[in-house]
Amino acid sequence: MKMTTLCYLERDGRYLMLHRTKKANDENRDKWIGVGGKFEDGESPEDCMRREVREETGLSVTAFCYRGIVTFVSDEYPCEYMHLFTCTDWCGTEKVCDEGELAWIDKRQLFDLTLWEGDRIFLKLLDSAEPFFSLKLVYRGEKLLSAELNGRPLEKN
Repeated sequence: MKMTTLCYLERDGRYLMLHRTKKANDENRDKWIGVGGKFEDGESPEDCMRREVREETGLSVTAFCYRGIVTFVSDEYPCEYMHLFTCTDWCGTEKVCDEGELAWIDKRQLFDLTLWEGDRIFLKLLDSAEPFFSLKLVYRGEKLLSAELNGRPLEKN
């Protein structure tokens, strides 16, 4: 089991997105995602999110919202529990990321990017101001087989 965080920094109708292009053997290779990563020993979800944002962007989070937990089940990767955050305020200077290219993407253009199919579901939930949620995503390879929101199956579009 893997524990991770993912944070979407939001400014002027745009999210700071990471195009994962630099790490070898990256399960997110060539995908666009928020910033985040794996827990270190003793970290809370908030601790992990703050550290990962700082490491990947150079920015220090000052205002955030814990939005939900996403359970990823895959036939290729270990089960993952990802704690999902949005952030509206930070300080510091953005730096070059060693995991890929950072870019501010207009939220209306997000779905034009190469995203995991399940990410499209939680990005819509983030944009709709859905209260804290639990989302379960089941994959075979890169194909999303099923999704459940708060324990109820979602219809595939």
